[in-house]
Amino acid sequence: MGDVTATWEWASVLVEARRVAADVSGLLNVQVDAATTLAGRAAMMNLTASGRISAGGATRLLRTADGWCAVALPRDDDVEALPALMEVDEVAGDHWTALTRWAAACPTENVVARAQLLDIAAAALGEAAAALPMIRPSGSGGASRGFKGLLVADLSSLWAGPLCAQLLVRAGATVVKVESRIRPDGTRRGEPAFFDWMNSGKLCYAADFDRDGDALRRLLAAADIVIEGSRPAALRRRKLSADDVPAQPGRIWLRINGYRDQPDRPAFGDDAAVAGGLVGAAADGPVFCGDAIADPLSGLEAARVVGESLRRGGGEVIDVSMAQVAARYAALPQSTDGAAHADRPLLPAAVPPASPLGADNAAVERLVAERSCATC
Repeated sequence: MGDVTATWEWASVLVEARRVAADVSGLLNVQVDAATTLAGRAAMMNLTASGRISAGGATRLLRTADGWCAVALPRDDDVEALPALMEVDEVAGDHWTALTRWAAACPTENVVARAQLLDIAAAALGEAAAALPMIRPSGSGGASRGFKGLLVADLSSLWAGPLCAQLLVRAGATVVKVESRIRPDGTRRGEPAFFDWMNSGKLCYAADFDRDGDALRRLLAAADIVIEGSRPAALRRRKLSADDVPAQPGRIWLRINGYRDQPDRPAFGDDAAVAGGLVGAAADGPVFCGDAIADPLSGLEAARVVGESLRRGGGEVIDVSMAQVAARYAALPQSTDGAAHADRPLLPAAVPPASPLGADNAAVERLVAERSCATC
């Protein structure tokens, strides 16, 4: 985690994350180590946040004409869109150098607005306010239940949603990781150990979201818990949203997005943290705090609210927004807990490999058929 771990911001984050992890441990009856959860990816991949370059390297803090913003370019499409963003014919030389120069001459609002038009994740420093998860009733509730025997459909990718789902695996639920055959979870292309850490123990189901709508709808209708991490509009367009799929009694539908008021706005863990103001401080301005920190913090928060909902009997749609979670941590008072600085290994324990893409399609379809027959 580099020098950022020595700042009071990190200490405060870790102290609060330990409280949330303790709640998750109690609700799910699993052991959750907050420090490893937050810093495990950095430890296994030897990543270090380097000032205004994120630990993963895909996001940077940029000075603008009137402040600071974060811009994330993790996808090839993001880089290809830079000429349109900067209104030039082509970007000559290093694209980050060109982007840094362009942003310095623009108001923050303009940088973020133009980025959103081009589906590039960007955020103004501190633009998001702290907020708790939003919960609304949906369908009928049920009796308080444990996790063993529950069917979870995990439509999320990257880190926050998969972390929540992985904790449900450990609690005893059957979790189906649902991926697009065309655009599978991007972490499959990265460090295998990280993908396994998030997805080991899940049944891996691959589908074409445009052609396999009926099969996906049957899976979601059979699920006790659905975890959604894509843009809500994408599922609504395919009639696969919480409002389109009939619910089992007590179903919990968890939606993890970047921003509560803009759920279809692109966001990743580093830029969402900047939006929430969760950054470290250097003499000449803000620096990144941790590794995509809004992702694991939101995954822990999501696991806690799902556990609480299950105790209430479910029947709820829950929205967890990463920028709002980050803003809550950014507002914490300075911690004086020396234990938050403990120097100890953060490397996650080894886990079995996750299943290949689509390896469990037949098993999932049998499971859905059995559950459907049981409720006929």
